[in-house]
Amino acid sequence: MTMAQRERRGVVEAMEAAGPDARTLCGAWTVRDLAAHLVVRERRPDAAPGILLKPLAGYLERVQAKAAGKPFPELLELVRTGPPWWSPLRPVDAVVNLSEMFVHHEDVRRAEPGWRPRELPAADEEQLWSVLRKMARMAYRKAPVTVELATPDGRRTVVRSAAEDVVTLTGKPSELVLHAFGRDEVRLETAGSPEAVRAVLESDRSF
Repeated sequence: MTMAQRERRGVVEAMEAAGPDARTLCGAWTVRDLAAHLVVRERRPDAAPGILLKPLAGYLERVQAKAAGKPFPELLELVRTGPPWWSPLRPVDAVVNLSEMFVHHEDVRRAEPGWRPRELPAADEEQLWSVLRKMARMAYRKAPVTVELATPDGRRTVVRSAAEDVVTLTGKPSELVLHAFGRDEVRLETAGSPEAVRAVLESDRSF
C-alpha cells in the first residue's frame, strides 16, 4: 500500500470519527464540504479545473454543493474508493494524491482541540521531503525575505531568495509540508529577526 493510499484511508477514518459537521482547517469548510471537494476533484473532470481557475470557480462551487448533499456514508465511500477507472488521476494516484491526502488528513485531525503530530515512518517523511522540495518555491514566492527550510537531521533548502534577511523554518518534513500548504497548526522552530519571521509566517502561501 502506497503512502497516498494509507493517507486516504486515514482521512476517511478521521472524517468518520469527527462527523460531517465538524470543522476543518480549510476555512469555513466542514468535514462534509471537504469530502465533497475530494470527490469532485477525482470524479468531476468538468468541474475540477475550477479549483485553480477563478473563472470556473462558480461552476465548481455548484457542483461541489450538490455533491455535499449526498448521504455522508456515500460521500466517504467515494473518497475511500478513490479515482474511478476512467480518471486520469488513477494511474498516478501514488504521486498526485500523496500531499492531497496527507494535508487533508491533518486538516481534519488538527481542527480538533488537543491535537498532536503523528509519528510517521522515516520513509514517509522522506517522501514528504521530496514533495516539499518540488513545491516550496511556489508556496513561499510572496515572502518578502529569504526563506530556508531545514530538518532536525540537517537537511536544508533555500526556497526563496528575496533580501538579506533570512528566515529558517526547522521541523520534520511533514510539518514543513503543512506550513508550505498554508496551514498554521504546525510544530516548527523559527530563526531570524522577529520582523522577518513574522512576515514569513503571515505570508500568503496559497497556490
